[in-house]
Amino acid sequence: MSLWDRFRRGLSRTRDALTQAVGAALGKRTLDPATVEQLEHALLAADVGPATTDRLIAEARKALDKDATLDLRAALERGAVSLVGSKHAAFAPGTEKPWVALLVGVNGVGKTTFAGKLAASYARAGKKTLLVAADTFRAAAAEQLDVWAGRAGVEIVRSGADGADPAAVVHDGLSAARARGADVVLVDTAGRLHTKHNLMAELLKISRVCARVVPGAPHHVLLVLDGTQGLNGLAQARAFTTAVPVTSLAVTKLDGTSRGGVVLAIAGELSLPVSLVGLGEGLDDWQPFDAEAYAKGLFE
Repeated sequence: MSLWDRFRRGLSRTRDALTQAVGAALGKRTLDPATVEQLEHALLAADVGPATTDRLIAEARKALDKDATLDLRAALERGAVSLVGSKHAAFAPGTEKPWVALLVGVNGVGKTTFAGKLAASYARAGKKTLLVAADTFRAAAAEQLDVWAGRAGVEIVRSGADGADPAAVVHDGLSAARARGADVVLVDTAGRLHTKHNLMAELLKISRVCARVVPGAPHHVLLVLDGTQGLNGLAQARAFTTAVPVTSLAVTKLDGTSRGGVVLAIAGELSLPVSLVGLGEGLDDWQPFDAEAYAKGLFE
């Protein structure tokens, strides 16, 4: 299946809602007031957000004025690419050994699952990968990650008891990674509400421990957002960036929502790049973010 097909399938609910709301207007070559109103309602329903909706329509209008051969669908795709195209980043190990990534986010966004899927991918690529179960609060979180480690064929470091200090687990995990010659370390942190300042401060402690054990770590802080939460993810992203230096975003569960326009809202309103998207529940149902495939998946 091609990259575009993966995005098209994963974004089908958002695309269907958008195209049904706008209808034949996507074939127009001009933007009249009635079409603008239709488009505004459709984009807001997809959680593109008011500010980014205005910017996207302005970009589409500019494209239509510049190229008379375009229809509204193509102009919207160009506008979407211009909004998110410069705001994506690779989530990929660098030359550091071990290369350390923290996965952070609120409860229930799919961090543990995503960590397992990424570990499987790196293991298949021949990289010695280690998972660190730093979520010591959620019942059975370490057990869940243990299952993923088994599926991925990678090692895991976890605490022997619930409620252990997550920073201590991270210290042990990174020390083990150095001793074992690991290439990649993925640290699964506990879900925490972005409004709980003490828990957010704990992320800073974990980050400092990383740097003490592996100079320069963490090399990537991946903020995982749940696409079904729509614009709530925007508020979460703002809060997490004040607590830790977020490198990029992963947006999961885009296949299960009609609010997939939130990727545009995040890219349009925050200076945070998107690196990964989750497009299903299977082991390989995730993709590196691609602006053109995403735009086509929304509108074609």
